[in-house]
Amino acid sequence: MNKPLAFSLIAVVLLFNGGAVLAEQPGVGDDLKPALPVIAKTEVRLPEPAANASDEMSAPAFARAIEDLHKLGGGRLVVPRGIWTTGPIHLKSGIELHLEEGAEIRFSTRYADYLPVVFQQRGGVRCYNYSPPIYARDCEDVAVTGKGTLNGQGQAWWPWKKKQPGMTRLMEMGRARTPVEQRVFGTEEDGVRPDFIQFINCKRVLLEGITVKDGPSWNIHPVWCEDLTIRGVSVSAHGPNNDGIDPDGCRRVLIEDCTVDVGDDAICLKSGRDQEGWDAARPCEEVLIRNCRVLAGHGAVVFGSEMSAGIRHVYAHDITASGTDRGIRFKTRRGRGGTVENVRIENMRMERIRNEAVVFDMQYGDGSLGEKNEPQQPLSSTTPTLRNIVIRNVFCEGAKQSIRIAGLPENPITGLVLEAVRIEATKPGSIEHAEGSWDPALFP
Repeated sequence: MNKPLAFSLIAVVLLFNGGAVLAEQPGVGDDLKPALPVIAKTEVRLPEPAANASDEMSAPAFARAIEDLHKLGGGRLVVPRGIWTTGPIHLKSGIELHLEEGAEIRFSTRYADYLPVVFQQRGGVRCYNYSPPIYARDCEDVAVTGKGTLNGQGQAWWPWKKKQPGMTRLMEMGRARTPVEQRVFGTEEDGVRPDFIQFINCKRVLLEGITVKDGPSWNIHPVWCEDLTIRGVSVSAHGPNNDGIDPDGCRRVLIEDCTVDVGDDAICLKSGRDQEGWDAARPCEEVLIRNCRVLAGHGAVVFGSEMSAGIRHVYAHDITASGTDRGIRFKTRRGRGGTVENVRIENMRMERIRNEAVVFDMQYGDGSLGEKNEPQQPLSSTTPTLRNIVIRNVFCEGAKQSIRIAGLPENPITGLVLEAVRIEATKPGSIEHAEGSWDPALFP
């Protein structure tokens, strides 16, 4: 085995003023505080679950309690200790779903329980599909809290990854701008898995304290939400496409004190795919990520690849990653458009990284969705842009490769600063089509 080498970056002189610009940007300081949901003090407590509780018994109980609380002006629905089996839970404005310690909600493994289809975003594209197990649309002041567990029992859905013609068709519909009302799935033949938790177009959202386990696909996927707080949440899921926390086109986001152990990207910022992102024009912006621990994942802190509406004004610090495939990961591709800009990542500690500790890949493609590397193209509105990104005070003990930077010749990465970074890796860094400030010794 090759002995790991230490590649140190100590950039003392910044070659551009990106650091000064970042300091002035809104929503990238530690003082970011998204507005929290306002929940009435009314409380409804579900009765203790019977030993033989079934889908038919628990699902109506959740639905009735939520509807009753909503009519009263909102409040807290308390789920006591015990095992609850149910179909999807649809929250309404002013509702907090609170799981007491020892409470576990197990979501049905019968696909029919997730019908009728609901409007959602799947893989960056809008459609109608099986309901996510936890779902809210166009709501204000919603929360899921407590020390209990949401168990998606995703093992029933994961085999669909091997045959998902509906996903290919959905991507084609998005590119063709097929009317959303015609993008209807929700059949086993289509094989389009729902996300686990999706709040879409909601305001003042809180997820706090809960354990999220084994979702069908992406686990926590808020879309177009404003004032989103995810605090002290644990996510554990090792099926295909089991992303951990994926804010998508959201504004004013705080992710803190979370633990993520997943089979795909851990904490990943997104903003829609291609035409869908351009049409929605909802960037992911003003995001603070801090004090999180990643135990497994394709990347620990990730940007893209669905980023067509842009990602900007992001501050991530005090993150640890142990045994992930990659640490810091930026990914996009020709034809995706969008701009990722004004990003700071500081005080990150990594160990046992299977591939690159840091990677910028502007020629990324998801083979399972038919994406292939595109040849060099003239600069256009569909060319993605990465600029003004600072990575500072990062240490990695053990990686296959230190850093890989692959920009585009027609649109190089600009304003990149690598400062006070130390990576112990078997393979040195590589770089093409990027401009900024770093120690040349990193790329021998």
